[in-house]
Amino acid sequence: MARVCQVTGKKPITGHHVSFSNIKTNRRFLPNLQTKRFFLAEEDKWITLKVSADGLRTINKRGLYAVVKELRAGGNKDI
Repeated sequence: MARVCQVTGKKPITGHHVSFSNIKTNRRFLPNLQTKRFFLAEEDKWITLKVSADGLRTINKRGLYAVVKELRAGGNKDI
C-alpha cells in the first residue's frame, strides 16, 4: 500500500513531461504524503497514518476520531 493516502485514497497518477519542442514523455504525479502520528484520546493510544496534505485538512475539519471510525467501518482493521 505504498504511496496511498489512508484517509482520502489519493494515489499516483500518470501524465506527460512536455519539452520545449512539445515531445511528450511519461511521468508520475505523486501525492504529497506524510507519515504522521496522532494521539487518539478516546482510546488513549497513538496511531500512525500515512496521510496526504489534503487528508490532514480533513482530519482537522472533521476530527480524528470521526475519521478513524469511518476508516474502521470501511474495513481497515490496522487502525
